[in-house]
Amino acid sequence: MIQVNNVSLKFGKRTLFEDVNIKFTNGNCYGLIGANGSGKSTFLKLLSGELETTTGEIVITKGERLSILKQDHYQYDDKRVIDVVIMGNSKLYEIMEEKDKIYSQTEFSEEDGMKLANLEAEFLELDGWNAEPDAAQLLNNLGIAEEFHYMTMREIPVKLRVKVLLAQALFGNPDILLLDEPTNSLDVEAIRWLEEFLINFNNTIIIVSHDRHFLNKVCTHIADIDYSKIKLYVGNYDFWYESSELLQKQMRESNKKKEEKIKELQAFIARFSANASKSKQATSRKKMLEKIELDEIVPSSRKYPYIDFKIEKPAGKEILKVENLTKEVDGKKILNKISFTVLKGDKICFLAENDMAKTVLFNILMGKEKYDRGTFEWGKTIIPCYLPQDNNEYFETTKNIMEWIGQFYDIKDETILRGFLGRMLFSGEDVFKKVNILSGGEKARCMLSKIMLEQPNFLILDEPTNHLDLESITSLNKGLCNFQGEILFTSRDYELNSTVANRVIEIKEDGTIIDRNIPYEEYIEKAKK
Repeated sequence: MIQVNNVSLKFGKRTLFEDVNIKFTNGNCYGLIGANGSGKSTFLKLLSGELETTTGEIVITKGERLSILKQDHYQYDDKRVIDVVIMGNSKLYEIMEEKDKIYSQTEFSEEDGMKLANLEAEFLELDGWNAEPDAAQLLNNLGIAEEFHYMTMREIPVKLRVKVLLAQALFGNPDILLLDEPTNSLDVEAIRWLEEFLINFNNTIIIVSHDRHFLNKVCTHIADIDYSKIKLYVGNYDFWYESSELLQKQMRESNKKKEEKIKELQAFIARFSANASKSKQATSRKKMLEKIELDEIVPSSRKYPYIDFKIEKPAGKEILKVENLTKEVDGKKILNKISFTVLKGDKICFLAENDMAKTVLFNILMGKEKYDRGTFEWGKTIIPCYLPQDNNEYFETTKNIMEWIGQFYDIKDETILRGFLGRMLFSGEDVFKKVNILSGGEKARCMLSKIMLEQPNFLILDEPTNHLDLESITSLNKGLCNFQGEILFTSRDYELNSTVANRVIEIKEDGTIIDRNIPYEEYIEKAKK
């Protein structure tokens, strides 16, 4: 259990948390949510002891072990993968190292013998004999083949290193588990396994995630950070969203009735206060008026951008036809004679065993990369627009946001531009920020603004939710559902995939494709069997 008592955290004049009181108990999974910059990751660092509070205290039940998902895999470059996982239980790993050190000596004293006996007893108590097979099982479950288990971290692919750090956090049944964006870089199978693992985990879990489906699957509670406070809700993300919306609505309706009552009493007092026969009633009404208090409705600090993809020209019947498209990268066929036709109304989610394949395909279709063989043909009425996964080339300039948007579209009226950017959460002086220093989320919103102004009838989106917060992802999701054109996209966001895609195409490891031609939800259900 973690008890947070009157905790505040200040950085200079900025207050990130103030008088936070909350208890995280065993058997529950808490989703920690809040707007970008509200301090979700910082709060996890407070809980783990990486940061100190300005005031207040954080108390962890004595003897309980806390584990946190680390982000820097480079610190383990020279360590074997299996050892990095076992390091998740630092006490056990230290005992194993100390044992190995003594056993490696050519001769040892009586004192060494006594120390070794104590170490062996502790090792047994911590289930040390099962440490290696347990670590190996975690790695296998996350899709890391045995061939990598005894390599050093430096020797394995980067995308696998992230999974190793997750296995490290999960290892050894910690009493408290802190996970910051655990689904990042995980494939569908690994995410599904992690969901089941956490659902069956009996201790305390606190998670930061932008994956709404994941939060809905695993969370028993939502801890909402807003205005430097943290408020606890029972239920998953959807329940929190509906509850908070309902609460605001009820408070508005309650205030409306109270305001009407206040006006009625004020009118009575004004009418009869000078009338001696009615003065008693007027005085009574005045006392009633003084007792009426309007509920304080504090609007959330969250802001939802307005994302709506309008179409300038509707598409004709011919959309896109791809035939035998082939592309080799470093001698390997990334795309191997792939053929598919995009039909009217198609919103196709691409899945790939090799992430590069999706990006290469999208780059080829947008003319950003050459291909080896095959053909593709766009319909004459199609106006495609591309949201790349790596957008850095668009921001290698010292222009401010207003100038940056202005260079793509001939909009002279600054008021129109300001109004549009305001809806995308760039208000006031924000529009004069230099684009080369924007955060990942701000750059993503700039790219979405660019696409909306272009008014295309065909979208190609490569991981469009990257760097976006929950509010922006929710708005993007709605925008894509409402879009009247066709879409090719790839995303790790389950909710977006399941609500937008009406067709799934898999790109296999050998570069060939399987056109499932079914919605994403149906695809996932069939994959489970």
